[in-house]
Formats: sequence, structure tokens, C-alpha cells
Amino acid sequence: MEITEKFKKELSDAICSAYDQTPDNLNLQIQYTKEDFEGDLTLVVFPLVKLLRQKPEDLANAIGNLLVENYDNYVKFNVVKGFLNVSLSDEVWMRFFEDVLESGDKYGYSTDSKGTIVVEYSSPNTNKPLHLGHIRNNLLGYSVSKILEANGYDVVKTQIINDRGIHICKSMVAWKNSESKDTPESKGVKGDKLVGHYYVEFDKKYKSEVASLIEKGADKKEAEKKAPSMLEAQEELRKWESGDQETVALWKRMNQWVYAGFDITYERLGVTFDKNYYESETYLLGKKWVEKGLEKEVFFKKEDGSVWCDLTEDGLDEKLVLRSDGTAVYMTQDIGTALLRLEDNPDMQKQIYTVGNEQDYHFKVLFLILKKLGFDWADHCYHLSYGMVDLPSGKMKSREGTVVDADDLMEEMRAKAQETTEELGKIEEFDEHQRQALFWQIGLGALKYFILKVDPKKRMLFDPEESVSLQGNTGPFIQYAHARTNAILQKALSNEISLTPHLDYTLNKNERALLRQIAQFPGVLKEAGQKYSPALIANYLYDLVKRYNHFFQDKDCRIFSEDERATSFRAAL
Repeated sequence: MEITEKFKKELSDAICSAYDQTPDNLNLQIQYTKEDFEGDLTLVVFPLVKLLRQKPEDLANAIGNLLVENYDNYVKFNVVKGFLNVSLSDEVWMRFFEDVLESGDKYGYSTDSKGTIVVEYSSPNTNKPLHLGHIRNNLLGYSVSKILEANGYDVVKTQIINDRGIHICKSMVAWKNSESKDTPESKGVKGDKLVGHYYVEFDKKYKSEVASLIEKGADKKEAEKKAPSMLEAQEELRKWESGDQETVALWKRMNQWVYAGFDITYERLGVTFDKNYYESETYLLGKKWVEKGLEKEVFFKKEDGSVWCDLTEDGLDEKLVLRSDGTAVYMTQDIGTALLRLEDNPDMQKQIYTVGNEQDYHFKVLFLILKKLGFDWADHCYHLSYGMVDLPSGKMKSREGTVVDADDLMEEMRAKAQETTEELGKIEEFDEHQRQALFWQIGLGALKYFILKVDPKKRMLFDPEESVSLQGNTGPFIQYAHARTNAILQKALSNEISLTPHLDYTLNKNERALLRQIAQFPGVLKEAGQKYSPALIANYLYDLVKRYNHFFQDKDCRIFSEDERATSFRAAL
């Protein structure tokens, strides 16, 4: 039982006994005591005032006396206005610490099995490499998956690969029209970068054609529709959907180039997937459900043959689900993907979509359409919406080729980590392999932490220079504390120091404060799972390291001393 839960139970028992109440009547608000005040746990008394009919301070004093007089766990208390601060005995903390050591690296994890959650993230298009936005998406989705696993859920990590559509056809058209018809092997580049290059080339030619048509008197919209490159891309899409062998063969070939490139990026970033879904497969199921939706009158057909869903009565607008030429749109694919995932995971309790906040409206519509189609589990679909990532140099623009490439950014982080580390020295004994492994570890740690420490809903500015600093709320600051603890453990083990603390050990201020910080982790982990927010854990970790540094730098907390019991406890801590 967590310390706060044990306190709540004993507190409830004491109040019910003294005031002739039942636990259901009590609104017990408990938190860890703020650092500025003496105590370990705090009861907010105000919600009890009306029920127990006493002034806040009088009631706080009365409850404090009840606890100290009837339970050995509570040694003293103090009252600050309507807040009761209670100090726990050293034995309570030492028993807690024993439990932590016994739990090992699963400390704070839930042991209950809570069912299956499907988490989607990444979901790239196969017409360009992954970029900075994908890095935030992948880190957020993967981290949330691990947090949910720690909270007792069976998590299926998925991505939907957008491997069809007009954007893919644009790269195909540009490659077909090129003289060189390069391959990743002939150019010596990753396949996703090569295909992305052709996507940019298409856009350049298309814009030139649009400008030329406008000069000849066409309006902008007409020029954009009638530009030869766009007409060619649309024809390529129709040929693909009709199963034209040559078109499908080129599509498969170029997509394989991209997949191979993605795999390299994912491996370097440290994210994995349990199941891949492909738009080229799921859109067909979506089209079937569009037909069923027409039969159910969930959808309607316009004169040009396009199919729509009228959501005006729900406060939204009309949404296209099938074009007039019969080709699918994103909504068609997403309907099919959602239903296919349910088919693969019939016990699925929730489906989480990790997608940027520019798609908020899209997912509101998707969930509503699924509900109208008769799927009540749509109420358990959740859009994990996150803000965009900016750099000090400004916003990214993918079609113009100025996107911040994920591989390039990771390499830049490695280089910055190398520069910072070499300035500090202390790696003279490392061979080249060890050096490079260290630079990658520091660089990617800095990148991951800097992104994950920001609340997902917030738009963020990623500053590579700031992220690799050894000072402040950064990954390297936390990594340094981790290296320090490892060095202490190595020394303790080499000196054969026992890491089994004694229950009758007397804690000092910084030891107690560090244990109190550790005790908060299960609650933070639970809240992070409820809010789908890795930022809660990242910032908890920063606070933990700051608290650890107070302990480490305290002259009264010298880890290796003549006091054998103190040395054993501090090395274990």
C-alpha cells in the first residue's frame, strides 16, 4: 500500500471513530508536504469543516492529536491555517524503502491487468523522410505506450503508413519523368530521402506550371487544377487504384525504399511498433463501410457522385468521405483502419491516436462518424493532440524541401554532444567506439528529454544548444546524476558494502526528503497514464535529481563513512 493510501486509511479510521462518521462521508484531500514546511504528508482540512463542525485550525489540531496519540506511525504534527502537516516515523520510511528495494526496477508499476489499449503514433507518408514533427510524435506515442504498460495495460503499439494517395503519386511521377531514375544504391542515400527529393522536384515543377497558367489568364484555382503535373499525378492515382501492373510495381518499389529508410531512423530514435497498418489496405475496408453508411443513410451522395456525411446537426459541417471519381480520402482510410484494429484486438478498451493538433477537427469528425455507423466504442477513441515543434530558425515547410530532417537533427545532436563532452574532457581512456556510443547517448538523451518534458498540448521551441547543457532541466543534467550514482554503487560493491539498510536507522533531513521524493513516483506514474503526459514523469525526474544533489552534497550525508549502518543505507539510497 502506498504511503498516502495508508495515511488516508488510518486518518479515515481515526476521524470516523472520534466523530461518529462513515468513510463515505469524508472528503480526504492528501498531498505530500511542500518543501517550505515541516512534515511529510498534508491533509487539507477545509473540505471537512462543514461536516465536522469545527473551525479549520481547531479541527486540524484535533485530528493531529488523534493521529499522534493513537498511531505509532505519526511522531508529530503542525498546523498552518487549514492545513495539517504530519511527520512520519523513521521506521515508516525505512519499511517503505525496503519495499522499494524489493520492487527493483518495477517500483511504482501496477500489478493489475487492465485490458488492451492500442496506441498509434508516427503514421508517416511514404513520400518524404521523417522530420522534427515526427520525432515529437514518435517520442510522445512510444513514451505514452510505456507509461500505460507500467500502469497495467496491454499496449499494442501501431502506426498507419500512408502509402497511397496523390502525394505518393507526385513522387512517382517526378521519378518517371527524371532522366537519371536514381535508386538509393546509385545515389548512396537512404531511400526515404531519395523519394522525398522527387516529391520536392514535383512541387517545384508544379508551381512553375501554375504560375505559367496564371500568366496566360487562368485564375489560381483553375491553374492549380489544370497544371499538367497535377493532372498526371491524378491519372497515376487512378491507374494505381485500378490495379495497373506497371504503376503498382513502381509504387511497391519506391515504398520499399522508404520503409528501409524509416527503419534506420526508428532504430536510431529507439522506438518500435508491434503492428503496422497500411492505408493501401485499410482504405478498401473504409470504402465498404461508406457503402454500408449509404444504406443506413448515415451518408448521402451529391449530384457529382461524391459521398458526404452531414454533421450540421452536431454543430459541425458536411464531411467528404468519397470523391466523385470514387477515390478515397483520409477519412475513408481512417474509418477502415479503426475497424480493422478492432477486428485484430476484440478486447480493445481504448484507441489512442497520437497526431498533431492541426488535426483536432478531423478526429472529432472521425469519432462522430464511427458512432453514427453504430460503433459505441467510438466513445473510447482518444486523440492525443500535441502542439507543433519550432526551431529558433522558424517553422518547417516540407513541400519546399526546408523541413528539418529527423536523421540530420539526430546527427546534429550527436555532434553537439561530442563538442560539449570534449570540452569537458575526462574521456581520454575511451576508445573511438566508446566515444561515439557516449556521444550518441548524450545527444539523443538531450533530444528526447527536451521534447518530452514539455506538456504535449503545448507548442514548443526546440533549442539544440540549450538541450545539451549540463545545467538546468535537461537530459544531460539527469544523465550526469545517473553516472554519479553508478560510480557510487561500483565503489560500494568493490568494497563489499551491504546494501541492506537497518530498520532502526535514524534519518536526517536530506535523507528523509529524498525518500519522500521517491515515494511520490507511483502517484506521478498513475497521473501520467491518466493524462497521457510523459512531461509529468520527465519533470518529476528533474525534481528527483535536484533532491538527490542536495543529499549528495550534504556534508552530514557522506556516503562512505566510519558509520557502517549509515554507509549501507546511503549507498542503497
